[in-house]
Amino acid sequence: MRGTKLKLRLLIGLAIVAFAFIKRCNSKEVNPYTGRMQTINMTSEQEIAIGIDNRDQMAQQHGGLHPNNTYQALVDEVGNKLINNSMAKETPYNYEFHLLADEKTINAFALPGGQIFITYALFSKLENEDQLAGVLGHEIGHVLGRHSAERIAESDFWQTVTTGASVGADMGGLVGNIGQQTLLRNGRGDELESDDLGVRFMIASGYNPQEMIGVMEILKEAAGPDRIPEFQSTHPDPDNRIEKIKASIKKYKNK
Repeated sequence: MRGTKLKLRLLIGLAIVAFAFIKRCNSKEVNPYTGRMQTINMTSEQEIAIGIDNRDQMAQQHGGLHPNNTYQALVDEVGNKLINNSMAKETPYNYEFHLLADEKTINAFALPGGQIFITYALFSKLENEDQLAGVLGHEIGHVLGRHSAERIAESDFWQTVTTGASVGADMGGLVGNIGQQTLLRNGRGDELESDDLGVRFMIASGYNPQEMIGVMEILKEAAGPDRIPEFQSTHPDPDNRIEKIKASIKKYKNK
């Protein structure tokens, strides 16, 4: 009887794992803006809804929106210029740019569907409009690259696989670790892809792409000498990103 139950558990576990892989294969599609094959399990409309649903909460976590309307107008102006002069204009996303009041956290990020944020801590360290364009262009790249949607699909896949492995045998922890390593590696790729797209948007909009290197220097200085080694981080090392940005500048300047 015990052997029969174990076999039944194994069969159920294998079925769950098989379902995860079939679903993943059926979710493959080519991103029309980057040309890269991705695993996506949601529509653009769903991405937009996720971004809007989480927009206010994300702002509150960073002290709300910055009260200076002049600064916010500059962020809007630069962001919309990047959109209107690039292929980002062709996407179905509703781009909105938000300057956050946070004066301590040097950061910028994007939610699915076009909600883009930059903290005042980072904004205040930027030396010119071109550097602001570099930051916002990078975040637009995350939206257009559908990176959040891809991470959500990958997370759903590994959670299902882990469930199947846990049902069939005591392997859930092992499979879960494999999934985390996959997400970590892909996260670095997302950053480099967004840097590349940011350079492309800057050039198309008349901004100096060399200033994105200046942004990397700002981030490098902010991280300090004790910054996390690249192999332990979801973000590539700033020095590595600078080399990739230089290559992107050369690539798009010659087109």
